[in-house]
Amino acid sequence: MDIQWTQLPQIKALHVYGPSMQLTVGIVYDSRDVQNQYAFFCIIGEETDGHLYIDEAIQNGATTIVGSDKSTLESYASSHPLLSFVLVHDSQEALAFIAIEFNHYVSDKLFKVGVTGTNGKTTVATYVRNLLNLLGLPCGMLGTNGIFTSDEQLHIKKSTPTTPMSSDVQAIFTELVNHGDKAASMEVSSIALDQHRVSGFEFDVAIHTNISEEHMEYHKTFEHYKMCKLRLFTQAKASVINLDDDGMSQDIIQAVQGSILTYSSNVESNADLVWTNIQHHLDGMSFDLIYEDQTYRINVPIYGEYNVGNLVSAIGAALFANVSLQEILQVLPKMQQVDGRFQVIHGPENRTIVLDYAHTPVALEAIMRAVKKLPHNRLITLITGIGIRDFSKMPKMAKTAEGKADALIVTVDHPGYNDPWNVVDAVLKGFTEPYLQEVLTASSRHEGVMKALEASEPGDIVLLTSGCINGSQIVKGEYIPHSDEEIIHNYFYNTKLSV
Repeated sequence: MDIQWTQLPQIKALHVYGPSMQLTVGIVYDSRDVQNQYAFFCIIGEETDGHLYIDEAIQNGATTIVGSDKSTLESYASSHPLLSFVLVHDSQEALAFIAIEFNHYVSDKLFKVGVTGTNGKTTVATYVRNLLNLLGLPCGMLGTNGIFTSDEQLHIKKSTPTTPMSSDVQAIFTELVNHGDKAASMEVSSIALDQHRVSGFEFDVAIHTNISEEHMEYHKTFEHYKMCKLRLFTQAKASVINLDDDGMSQDIIQAVQGSILTYSSNVESNADLVWTNIQHHLDGMSFDLIYEDQTYRINVPIYGEYNVGNLVSAIGAALFANVSLQEILQVLPKMQQVDGRFQVIHGPENRTIVLDYAHTPVALEAIMRAVKKLPHNRLITLITGIGIRDFSKMPKMAKTAEGKADALIVTVDHPGYNDPWNVVDAVLKGFTEPYLQEVLTASSRHEGVMKALEASEPGDIVLLTSGCINGSQIVKGEYIPHSDEEIIHNYFYNTKLSV
């Protein structure tokens, strides 16, 4: 498409050096992806600066360079008069707006649900996708577990672990629309909100799960973390708010101007959706849902009390999609488990293996409390330090888990450029001396999973917390394939899972 860079007020171009209009056939933020007549956006990240790759972008065929470093753009413009150099205040924000323009406002064609919170984003986003699909509103998903249309996973290399870069988000929306989908459910992280990955369009529904301290290596302060999350609700037509979360619920209520549905487990909360009277079964749970002064008994094939709240938030999103509660109730028994979120695997000799992505102290405490409600003899739990995250959180994981299992295996997820044993040692600092239970250590997740399985006996529960990003472990910048399920299957049956 022809882009007239001086006539896009939302881009906020401070100056255009060279031609003000260019034929643009692609927009990218990685110079390695540039082809002829592409626009290259110089993104300044935590580890690198896109302005350093302008040479490579031009050599690969870029005809437009968008950046925020005035002196750098001026120097290149003087030697490349046929190219356009667009000076903006924030390249990430400019990328978000031009991606919408470039994809012909495709986001307007989808019912969009954004989910944010410290814990539960993946579960809720998946429940929303599954529920809307069951209700006949074909829904795709963007999140930690991958990119999905309403009926299949798209094998798209993700630019970030949770919320893709803005240009990728819009390109994925285009894929969903071309597939015939009518809705999109997506995890929206605090970092994504801060980096304008979802700027420029309005969500139909924003869901709030909870908030606790996380990503301090990026945000530095809890207030900045919260402020970033609040942005989602100011760009949404409607909000689903967890009243049980004291950390942010009232802030959202004060900030939003659109419609609101609240949810809570407290019958005295006056929430719009209240759940209570939870009972656990071998094949899931049952609970009462109170809505508009009516009580409904619900049976669902999912596990974990906190997942009832996650499910209720998805019900709230479906109500905003103009679906009746009666229609929703009819399909709830068909809901599915979420991969890696209280995912139950039944092993030999009455062993139960539970995979859960819990990677914060709050989530770890919740999942350990929840699994104990399943029948078992002993509980073996694997906990980790995440090498690409805040080291100060690692001892808190040990402190949270201590005394709550018969054996703990301490290992590392995504060591990054760190020595794995340094990460393990950081976790171990949270234990008291002497240890309140058996503690085993491992320098890789693969080894840690093996030790957890080896420590189990008939009738035990093996809880594997934290976990992979995109089915991989991040080691020195490389994504190394990893699958807990593959290890489990191979350990017990000495065969590989069929794909």
